[in-house]
Amino acid sequence: MAVLLPGALVLPGSVALSGVAVAAGTTPSGSASVPVSDSAASSLSSFTFAEDARPVPAAAGTTDAVRLEPGRTYRSTLPADGKAYYRLVLDAPSNAYVSATAVPDPDATVSAIEGIKVSVQDADGTSCSSDSTTFGAARSPHPIAAGAAREAGGPRCQGAGTYYVVVERAGTTDSAPVAWDLELAAVEEPGLAQAGATKAPEAWDSATPVAPTDEPEPRAGGAGFASATSVGQGVWTDDIAPGQTLFYKVPVDWSQQLSVTAELGTATTGSGYVGSALDVSLYNPVRAFVTDRGVGYDGKQRTAALAPLPPVDHANRHSFTDRVSGMRFAGSYYLVVHLSAEVAEEFGDGPFGLMLRVGVKGAAQEGPAYAGQSVPKGVFQVRGGGLGGGLAPGGEAEAGGGGDGGGNGVMTAVAVGGIGAGSVILVGLGVWAAVARRRAGVAG
Repeated sequence: MAVLLPGALVLPGSVALSGVAVAAGTTPSGSASVPVSDSAASSLSSFTFAEDARPVPAAAGTTDAVRLEPGRTYRSTLPADGKAYYRLVLDAPSNAYVSATAVPDPDATVSAIEGIKVSVQDADGTSCSSDSTTFGAARSPHPIAAGAAREAGGPRCQGAGTYYVVVERAGTTDSAPVAWDLELAAVEEPGLAQAGATKAPEAWDSATPVAPTDEPEPRAGGAGFASATSVGQGVWTDDIAPGQTLFYKVPVDWSQQLSVTAELGTATTGSGYVGSALDVSLYNPVRAFVTDRGVGYDGKQRTAALAPLPPVDHANRHSFTDRVSGMRFAGSYYLVVHLSAEVAEEFGDGPFGLMLRVGVKGAAQEGPAYAGQSVPKGVFQVRGGGLGGGLAPGGEAEAGGGGDGGGNGVMTAVAVGGIGAGSVILVGLGVWAAVARRRAGVAG
């Protein structure tokens, strides 16, 4: 298995185009190793921090809080006890989102109710919003993320000025907890050029979707949000080891409806039952939690299907249900798949077969007319042009798609489309030929 860094396209033989392929068993720069046993399969488990993540200290109070800038990714530490404070400077009309991904030690003992909580507060200590994510019934330490926001136009936290991000542990029961690594990301969404709907859509197709039955194609998952592997409509396979967490991203445009079913394959050895073995979580383009599904495992194939999700709509944010309000942006939605370390105790170190059935229903429609650009640019856009972000009067379309920026759209389309290996090789040969011609021209 190869871990793909952002923009990487791997041809047979682990040759990478527009990126870097890291062979299994190696630890890429910026990754935190998360082995669950001494086996080769378990050694694949790791969390890869963004290559450009800036190290920042976790302040014990607001006075020393370091400023987080929208569009940047940061690496920090959540102390064993106490809170970690960071600072935001925001304008009045924009929405600001901050997420924190906690990476506990693989040998840590965690409870079902333990996790991470993130809050945004104004300078007077008023909470703008907060959210928490727990490790769940599996009680298996793995990367989990939670996010909070300052939303313009609401009843609280209005106006330009200084705000604070507060990250803390939720439901900690361990008498001697240790510090966790953190990855922080801040995103800014512009306001609308004209007032939009103030209620979430009341009618949408909430019937259980039919999972795709396409011929499965192999696609190795990434080891973090920054290295998440792009997948689209279709059926994708991979191997997963106990204790391992795999990251994928699915481009979903305005008005499109996402569905996901994960299938854990049969075990070849062992017997018993693991109450919460496979967990599938969905996060939106700002890494805010949307929904999840967990299933037990007795060695036979099991499936975990996310509950029906509404079509992507800017007005979904007015819902009080995470599963609806989270589907408020076009962009890359993240699938985070974790296999409990306890599976190894009953069925061995694996790896085990994993199949993802991903559906993206409906035609993409024009997005809302934003009054400016998102930060980072293009994060709420699936592709360049008029779709996926809209145009404010006199404005311009954001370049690139899904936060990847412009310039690698062709490669992204190839990766998501899941075309045959022969066609990919032809693309690769074309790229190499073009490079050779340019070099020859310079040499001449």
